[in-house]
Amino acid sequence: MEPEQAFGIVLRELRVKCGLSQELLAHEAGLERNYISLLELGRNSASIKTIFKLAPVLGVTVTEFMRKVEAMLRKAQES
Repeated sequence: MEPEQAFGIVLRELRVKCGLSQELLAHEAGLERNYISLLELGRNSASIKTIFKLAPVLGVTVTEFMRKVEAMLRKAQES
């Protein structure tokens, strides 16, 4: 699994947990909905700036967000 894929999985899990649509998340974070979709699919890499926009909307710190991504990568490597 690539880091972009792990990021996308975590992003989708957090978004769904918050009850947000891609469109609402994009609006609240000041991003485009299609960009959120590409991030969730692992087709784009998020910049630091983007991560700092997404984390508060998703109710997590940037550190928590990236820890979840790291855990997802570790889990995939163990499989």
